[in-house]
Formats: sequence, structure tokens, C-alpha cells
Amino acid sequence: MGTRKDTAAFILDQLGHADRFSVKSMFGEFALYADGKPVAFICDDQLFVKIMAESALLDTRCEKAPAYPGSKDYYLVPEDLITGDRKLAELLLRIASVLPMPKAKKSARK
Repeated sequence: MGTRKDTAAFILDQLGHADRFSVKSMFGEFALYADGKPVAFICDDQLFVKIMAESALLDTRCEKAPAYPGSKDYYLVPEDLITGDRKLAELLLRIASVLPMPKAKKSARK
């Protein structure tokens, strides 16, 4: 199905902190980055957050579902949490704080 660019822009807008959050397009979907680290996916116009100790607050507020066929489960964040909970950005930044930086891709040129 794919995610619309305006959905990714809407989620970024709701999170605020434009200097700390970004998205990258991946196969018609998006990866959501906090401080340069992938913390969630936006797939089929829905937000999926990594299940970690730092995201445990979402356990009672979100169902768990795969972000795409064959993926592990993530927290499926309902729209009211995206639009009405200002602590979501803080939670995503907390997740980023414990993740390693992504490895730099090697150049294909020799």
C-alpha cells in the first residue's frame, strides 16, 4: 500500500523538535529517526515504535503488530497518541539515547 508523504510530514509536525526528528523513505514506507537513530517505522500510514524497555509505557496504550509482512512486532501507535500526547517525542528520544549510531555505509566505488 505504501505511506503517503503527508502522513510522514504530519507525524514529524506532531512530534516537534524538527532539529531532532527526521524520516527517510524506504521501499514506499518511512523510517523515523530521532537524533540520527532509527526508532520507529511509518508503514501503511501508521506509526510503529520499537518495543524496548524504554518504550514500555506504550505497552498498555498500544497493540502490538508487525510493521510489514514478516517483521517482528512493534507498538502500533494510535492516532490519538500521536496528536494528543506530547510525551511521545520524549519517549522516542529516550529510545534513541540507548541505541547505537547506525553504521556508515561503505562506498561502492573503488
